[in-house]
Amino acid sequence: MLISDYTAEATRQNGKFDAEGQNIDVPQDQQWLPPPLPETLLKKRKQNEKAREDRLAAATAARKAQKAKRKVIFKRAETFSKEYLSKEKEEIRLKRAARSANDFYVPAQPKVYFVIRIRGINEIAPKPRKILQLLRLLQINNGVFVKATRATQQMLRLVEPYIAYGEPNLKSVRELVYKRGYGKVDKQRIPLSNNAVIEEALGKYDILSVEDLVHEIITAGPNFKQASNFLWPFKLSNPTGGWRTRKFKHYVQGGDFGDREENINKLIRQMN
Repeated sequence: MLISDYTAEATRQNGKFDAEGQNIDVPQDQQWLPPPLPETLLKKRKQNEKAREDRLAAATAARKAQKAKRKVIFKRAETFSKEYLSKEKEEIRLKRAARSANDFYVPAQPKVYFVIRIRGINEIAPKPRKILQLLRLLQINNGVFVKATRATQQMLRLVEPYIAYGEPNLKSVRELVYKRGYGKVDKQRIPLSNNAVIEEALGKYDILSVEDLVHEIITAGPNFKQASNFLWPFKLSNPTGGWRTRKFKHYVQGGDFGDREENINKLIRQMN
């Protein structure tokens, strides 16, 4: 029986009226009292109230934490933007200084390569096949970020007829991650729809947002391996306008495979 039913029953039992319709007070010992509420109902009501209070407190704490985290992410993004801008200005200054001194400016060695598989599996030797598996390039038009070390450069030379690679710039890395970025979460291909996906997988490496991920990739930071492995191999389209006439010649001979250096960015624009 509900509380309202108890009240109605008590009013019906206790209500006595005189000839003029006025209510007459009934002595205390003659009043009808409703039976007490069941103990289980009272316990359940207390539990529901406590659960509701806990939910409200948790939601408030989550909102505060999210707000604080958002401030940290914006602050980091601003710092990264200043860092990229100062680096670009420094490079321009060095080029101008070299030109004014009738000298040549030699840019620094690339830190990161973007590698795209351009050839299938027909007539491929076991060793290059294994290297392509290690690079996670299992399909045509797959792309991955690789740190430029002596070991990776030797591996890339061995599989050069099957890949196109070069040094990506900041714009290319950002466009790839934002447009075609998918993360590997529990061996599943999950889209990077929000920063929570990245924080859950890479939060222990202090990578909380997409901009943190882009910065780790472009600078080849200390957690580059974890960030690169988290990113699912990019599935690119065929380039706009198609490949060159002789696709399986080296890039410098009018083909497509091999090291393109900075020209890889043009190919990324065509395939992204």
